[in-house]
Amino acid sequence: MDLKVAFVIVCLSALAISSTDAGIPKCCIGVIEKLNPRRLLKAERWYLQEDTGACDISALLVYVAGKTTPICISLEWKPFLEKIMRRRQQMGTKDRN
Repeated sequence: MDLKVAFVIVCLSALAISSTDAGIPKCCIGVIEKLNPRRLLKAERWYLQEDTGACDISALLVYVAGKTTPICISLEWKPFLEKIMRRRQQMGTKDRN
């Protein structure tokens, strides 16, 4: 095969993947069993991973300040995270007034 044809095929494949957002999803393969709740106080954001899509288990992906990779925790921590985020929003609105 000609080198130019191979190069064009590779470029078209890369374009197709990037334009369709066909990236690999971030999935938790396990959850942290022992977790210090103080670690969650530094949570910037979190996402719910459901087992109905590309991932095998239901878990929470929590992005902690200063870390690039999320930590995976069980769903029982969801009320605690929601409470932290609510308080953080309330504190943010009080500071503006």
